[in-house]
Amino acid sequence: MNPDWKKYVRRLLVILAIMAAGPIAIADEDQQGWEFQATPYLWLPTIGGGLNYDPPPGGGGAPSIDLGPTDWLDLLNGALLINAGVRKGRLSVFTDFVYLGLESDNDIIKSVQLGDVVPVDVELNLSTNTNFDGLSWTLAAGYTVKESETSSLDMFAGVRYFGVDASTSWNLSADITTPGGGAVLPAQGTVSRKTDFWDGIVGLRGRLGIGESKWAVPYYVDVGTGSSDLTWQAMTGLTYSYGWGDLMLVFRHLEYDEGNDGLLESFSFSGPAFGARFRF
Repeated sequence: MNPDWKKYVRRLLVILAIMAAGPIAIADEDQQGWEFQATPYLWLPTIGGGLNYDPPPGGGGAPSIDLGPTDWLDLLNGALLINAGVRKGRLSVFTDFVYLGLESDNDIIKSVQLGDVVPVDVELNLSTNTNFDGLSWTLAAGYTVKESETSSLDMFAGVRYFGVDASTSWNLSADITTPGGGAVLPAQGTVSRKTDFWDGIVGLRGRLGIGESKWAVPYYVDVGTGSSDLTWQAMTGLTYSYGWGDLMLVFRHLEYDEGNDGLLESFSFSGPAFGARFRF
């Protein structure tokens, strides 16, 4: 990522964080009661992007893998997802926990890093399989800047942790070698890498009511940086309200970019999510 762009994003985060935190000083005047919500849901994302590994045993170069995108029905091995929050008047605190176990067998080795980047011919790729375990945890505090009977707008600031455990096995039709015949990457092999990200985030969330009906359009967007060069997330869809809470069907996108030297390079999760929000 261009260093000037990263510097610009960080300045934007500071400005938005100050804007979000500023009104909290007057929140004690709001005497409304506590409201809690819990939302178990299922997210079925397609994953795509690049994985950059360290050199494997028997190879002098570090392979870069292109993942997907592939159908989420082929990817998902396991999932645990829940969102929860508490609100008092205009103040709110919320958390989101996501564990996804994914497997992809539609990947390719696109290049090998050996001082310079050595491209790998797509036709050499016979089969490449990637197992990916990701754990995301978000914790943030918000303030309602606008609210009506059917719509609301919150600004928030917080932190997101993302832990990644990835491994890739490949089968090529030939070794990847230098012009002098030196081995860069063996025809068969396995590599793995783990990493942890801690990023500060700021964003907006809320809902837009559709007339006087029980339907509404929820929305959420955040942007952050820290361990990653840039992370951002966006979500929107439809909800239908009942006395006990809401049913929701949304589309969610989460993206991470750690740069050319990190494990994740323009790495994303995109797909539908559905669940039920319980209020009490």
